[in-house]
Amino acid sequence: MKKTAIKVEALTKYYGKLTALDRVSFEVARGELFGLIGPDGAGKSTLFRLLTTLLVPDGGRATVDGADIVADYRTVRKRVGYMPGRFSLYPDLSVAENLAFFAALFGVKLQSNYDLIAPIYRQIEPFRERRAGKLSGGMKQKLALCCALIHRPSVLLLDEPTTGVDAVSRSEFWDMLAELKEKGISMLVSTPYMDEANRCDRIALCDRGRILGVDTPQGIVARFDEPLYALSGERMYELLSAARRSAGVRECYTFGETHHAIVDPGFDPDRFVRDLAEQGFRHIEIRPVVPGIEDVFMKWMRYE
Repeated sequence: MKKTAIKVEALTKYYGKLTALDRVSFEVARGELFGLIGPDGAGKSTLFRLLTTLLVPDGGRATVDGADIVADYRTVRKRVGYMPGRFSLYPDLSVAENLAFFAALFGVKLQSNYDLIAPIYRQIEPFRERRAGKLSGGMKQKLALCCALIHRPSVLLLDEPTTGVDAVSRSEFWDMLAELKEKGISMLVSTPYMDEANRCDRIALCDRGRILGVDTPQGIVARFDEPLYALSGERMYELLSAARRSAGVRECYTFGETHHAIVDPGFDPDRFVRDLAEQGFRHIEIRPVVPGIEDVFMKWMRYE
């Protein structure tokens, strides 16, 4: 049995009458790369602020590396590295100055933990004298990660670290996380991008303060047990509304350049196309497709 890096038990947080977290529970094993997957407003950032002791829960409890987030908050702060969703470094300080500041803040010497950040820092070292506010999105991301790692934390918390950066930088960032995982660092990463879920060991799908399900990415997809079709044709917006009214269609939603339709077991695609043709729709194409994590999320969000 692997030891636990993060344990969350019925964690609850209110903002007035709004329930930001509704009895959330899950565990992250030591050395695991665990993803929180969900849209804006799902409660991901609130959870991170609780785990980093920036907020106090209204119910439940949580431990990070064995330390309680309320009773042992000072210990938690020493053991975690935190990269918030928004760039939070000092824009008027240079790359080197930001790194030196965070090292001093944690009472460590830059040279002591340089081996941990070296593969990342070498990519931005040519710009060490540039002010942080003048860096590109991808370079800001790498600098923020270096600053979060400078004290060699046992647990790394990353709140939507790839939001607002280009696709290449996103891929490079996940490659860096994979390397950090090999060094034994436990990681909790949140993202609104469903495609990034496949880079995690396990994921939790979350929405409106609730956890919808926890499993490996493959295990999540395996839970989709209904027929799924991709639909396309002319007048896509009107087609979406018409498909939702059609017999045998449980749900239909836009998926890239097509619509995905969750249907009943007895669904007849030929009859479906004929019915749409009678309503004036032309060039209708429908085919069965293999579901992905986003399809599971859409289903659970509506029915569970």
